[in-house]
Amino acid sequence: MKLLLLLLPLTWSGTSSAADRGPELFRVSVKEGSDVVLPCSLSNTDLEALLFDWKKDRHKEVFLYDAGPQYSHGRSGQDQQFRGRVSHFPTELKHGNASILITNTRVADSGNYSCGFPRLQPERQIFYIQLLVGAAPEPSVVTLDQTKDWALLQCAVRGAFPQPSVVWQDADGNLLPSKDPEITERDGRFYIILQTTVTKTGRYRCVATQEEFNHQVYTETYEHLSGAASEPSVTILKETKSWALLQCVVRGASPRPAVVWKDAAGNEVPSEDAEVTERGGSYDTVLQATVTRSDRYRCEASQEHIQHRSQAHIYVHISEFPVGWIVAAVLGALLVLVLVVIAVLLHTGYIKCNRGSHTAVSHSLNSLQLPDQQLKEALTE
Repeated sequence: MKLLLLLLPLTWSGTSSAADRGPELFRVSVKEGSDVVLPCSLSNTDLEALLFDWKKDRHKEVFLYDAGPQYSHGRSGQDQQFRGRVSHFPTELKHGNASILITNTRVADSGNYSCGFPRLQPERQIFYIQLLVGAAPEPSVVTLDQTKDWALLQCAVRGAFPQPSVVWQDADGNLLPSKDPEITERDGRFYIILQTTVTKTGRYRCVATQEEFNHQVYTETYEHLSGAASEPSVTILKETKSWALLQCVVRGASPRPAVVWKDAAGNEVPSEDAEVTERGGSYDTVLQATVTRSDRYRCEASQEHIQHRSQAHIYVHISEFPVGWIVAAVLGALLVLVLVVIAVLLHTGYIKCNRGSHTAVSHSLNSLQLPDQQLKEALTE
């Protein structure tokens, strides 16, 4: 049998005992529905042939043992509230243990109990126990209203006792601003409603705490606001014959997204530092990158916390190579062609390889060459 028991000894302000000390008051706290033991014991005393009587709030009969007969076993007079739910420990009587077990506790069981031995002489010994049975229902959480920028959350704690403190927290445990709670009481139980407005996608919890018996319970909810990144806006800010400056803009995203440029193969393109601004929990991000070759590029915005990703594509065409390289390539091809022609002529015997013909060939080659200064200017363009 599972028992939940918390004992906190206090000084009782009642009548002093023979030893000039007030009897002890024990506080016992338990959650509603649990079983609890209320302690009462006389050391070195055999109680099997004695009488002990348990009462609640001085007049309600909880349990009575009289040398064997007891409530529910041959005796009447037990209060209806406790019938069938209270028992003692028969094998412990010879050791002086007069404790009782109350099963399936209820909030109505809370109160002050006494355990007495009226036939003991010369002094009357009484034990006092204060029982607190707490009702701690789990909070109920709903989303009352929602837009793309905010959500109105409501937490309801119904039928709690004692009155709990109720708060809203974010995933990091930070308290959220809330409206004043609505509190009502019916039949000794408390009903509390607490609302808060959140502006970010994330996990939130409503926490109910009852310090009197060290109890805390909470309910979590996850809010996904439509501030998830929409498709990025991409454009070519500037381009020349050899490069292009690309820009990606992601607006109104929450939580803050990671934004990158990638080429068609999925490789990340080196970019400048992103410009990020925040407005009311939403983020605007601007990211620029310079590319130097024709390709299909994409801007990706990733929000891992909410498992969301969006992207936009743009095609870039780098139209020309540098002019100097084009001139150099043409001249190189022309020189190769001349050499091939001369080699063919020599091979066929059309040009004889003697001093005179050698001079003629040299003259022919020289006639095809451009001045050094003109070639240098072409290569540096």
